[in-house]
Amino acid sequence: MNKDAQMRATINKKLIETGEQERLKELLRAKLIKCGWKDQLKAHCKNVIKEKGLEHITCSNFDDLVAEITPKGRALVPRLCEEGTFSKNKNFPCSVCQPLR
Repeated sequence: MNKDAQMRATINKKLIETGEQERLKELLRAKLIKCGWKDQLKAHCKNVIKEKGLEHITCSNFDDLVAEITPKGRALVPRLCEEGTFSKNKNFPCSVCQPLR
């Protein structure tokens, strides 16, 4: 495992152990709801299902539906939501990985 992969694994492990990963997920979820992302994506999903026809949406092609909707969902995430959430935690990796250097 190279140094970058080792550092990523260590950071991920510490995020989980400290509960920071869940806290960040909740923070991002709340920001996305507040900025209207959830409503926009819900409307997009309804449109896609309406275009395809509800009778054509089955468990066997659900993954195809998710693959079609995902790029739009990612594109709709406001830049400020991403930056605000991750800037609050920018020092976390440094404190975790000091021993690795």
